[in-house]
Amino acid sequence: MDEMMYVKDVAKLWGITERQVTSLCRDGKIDGAYKDGKRWLIPEDADKPDDNRIKTGVYCKDKLIERLPLPIGVSDYSLASSEYYYVDKTMMIKDFIDERPMVALFTRPRRFGKTLNMDMLRTYFEISDRDTSVLFRDKKIWNCGQKYRDFQGKYPVIFLSFKDVKFETWNETFATLRKIIAREVQRHEEIKHMMRDNAYDMALYESMAGNQSDEAQLVSSLGDLSYLLHKYYNTAPIIIIDEYDTPVQQGYVKGFYDEIIGFMRNFFSNGFKDNHNLSFGFLTGILRVTKESIFSGMNNLAIYSVLDSKYSKYFGFTSEEVKQMAKYYGVADRFHEIVQWYNGYKFGNIDIFNPWSVVNYFSNECEPRAYWVSTGSNDVIGEVLAKADAEIYDKLTSLIKGGTFVSLIDTGVIYPEIKENPSTIYSFLIVTGYLKVLEKKLSVNGDYMCEVALPNKEIAQVYNREILRKLEPMITPSTAIAIQEAIFTGNQLRLKEEVEKLLKQSVSFFDTANENFYHGFMLGLCALMGDAFVTSNRESGEGRYDIQLRPKDERLPGVLIELKAAKKCGDEELKALARNALRQINDKKYDIELETAGIGNIYKYGVAFCGKNVEVVEVVVS
Repeated sequence: MDEMMYVKDVAKLWGITERQVTSLCRDGKIDGAYKDGKRWLIPEDADKPDDNRIKTGVYCKDKLIERLPLPIGVSDYSLASSEYYYVDKTMMIKDFIDERPMVALFTRPRRFGKTLNMDMLRTYFEISDRDTSVLFRDKKIWNCGQKYRDFQGKYPVIFLSFKDVKFETWNETFATLRKIIAREVQRHEEIKHMMRDNAYDMALYESMAGNQSDEAQLVSSLGDLSYLLHKYYNTAPIIIIDEYDTPVQQGYVKGFYDEIIGFMRNFFSNGFKDNHNLSFGFLTGILRVTKESIFSGMNNLAIYSVLDSKYSKYFGFTSEEVKQMAKYYGVADRFHEIVQWYNGYKFGNIDIFNPWSVVNYFSNECEPRAYWVSTGSNDVIGEVLAKADAEIYDKLTSLIKGGTFVSLIDTGVIYPEIKENPSTIYSFLIVTGYLKVLEKKLSVNGDYMCEVALPNKEIAQVYNREILRKLEPMITPSTAIAIQEAIFTGNQLRLKEEVEKLLKQSVSFFDTANENFYHGFMLGLCALMGDAFVTSNRESGEGRYDIQLRPKDERLPGVLIELKAAKKCGDEELKALARNALRQINDKKYDIELETAGIGNIYKYGVAFCGKNVEVVEVVVS
């Protein structure tokens, strides 16, 4: 007997949608296809018909081909799994059923599939008027056996998403939270039927559904709604809260931190702590925030962070999943490029690709660029950099040049700690997706000592831009223009004066800074210039230059800058150091890359630093 395939397998093999395959079977256009119950079975060697094809515009070998559309911004499981290319993460359901933690918190960076996974869990477990099992019958979970199928469609579910709760004040935030909860209560209007003879329950429901709850009533709403659902269905509900910490971060940045923490503490306590009307709970976020006492006394909370192996393969794409995706879209030969740009995250012991960026890469004709932009964290990073000492600044700027360092990492870092102890910035950058862990070792206090680095080319660009931009507040437009003019006109005296003036107007730790810091400082200045492409620490000639400016306007010169730094040196020693820097540009032939690009007019600068003193020497090559 010939081997048979399901519709989903044929759709992927032929590069068309499952709906198209079903239509071809129904129309008798696939030889040997027959229906077994509700499923079509197709011979493995069946030929693909020539008609009923749709072009999606997906890039492949410079031509339009037939492919499922890409799920950019699609967080609805029903839609994503049936109408788009879906990377099957349903085995997460099996792992959960096997372990059954009472309340599970998953912390991951933004845009790593948290919302889609939570909607997948809701769709699988929730009681529904429609048969939602059809959305899973061709997925991996369905082949795991009846034990797991018995959980499908058996629970009432409370689903709340706080991902868009980003407001300036506590009053606006509270009003939005109340509206979100009211809409979820209204979604369960079927429970009104049991309240006709119970005035108390009816009043409770109408207060929540009518968006009339005061703060005392709202903090009890999770517990109250779970009580009503349990009473109606005779089954305790599942509670899912997506991006629970977004309002917390907003409260920290906008100045209503105490109010939001106080509310969340009582809100979650009512929903998750000793709630007999709860079957299971799921939460997602970026930070753990346990030290805030938001989850005070909850001994039923299991936390799965970026350092933990459990569930690590379900947030983001694995290497094999990206390979299959690249093959499906006809660009298997671009896999190495995808690795360089979007791989590099390590969740637990598994290498992970950024799913948002991979999907956008395929959608944008396989153009490698930075698609991921972390939202909400930039203000916090700016606050930390304003308080950073020379050691922290050195470490952060060393990453731009491909460096690594070892630091204590606490995935439970909280916002006040970040401000009070700037060294916690490394932990914050790990959980928000700016850094990856190369190696980790458990410390005596239960935290991890981790070697960290930038994950990939994409984050190098994002990190470079977002970290260096924090220099902007201390650089006035007139100073930036003056430095730009000095660099592009070969005015070494003016460049020396402007840089020294800027250093002396700035914070005090420059006296202890080393070459790494000054490299980041000058790179930040150059990054503010819009007339040139700025590159750093790149091979050219017989070595790696510090900074290169390749002009966008052919009338402007190319620029090479080599930096040196020393401590406690006199004027003559500083000049000699600057001359050595300039000599290195010439000896190592760093100008080859600019010359190859057809730029004949090149300014070369040797720049030396000692504390807040600067020396500049330059030579012009025409």
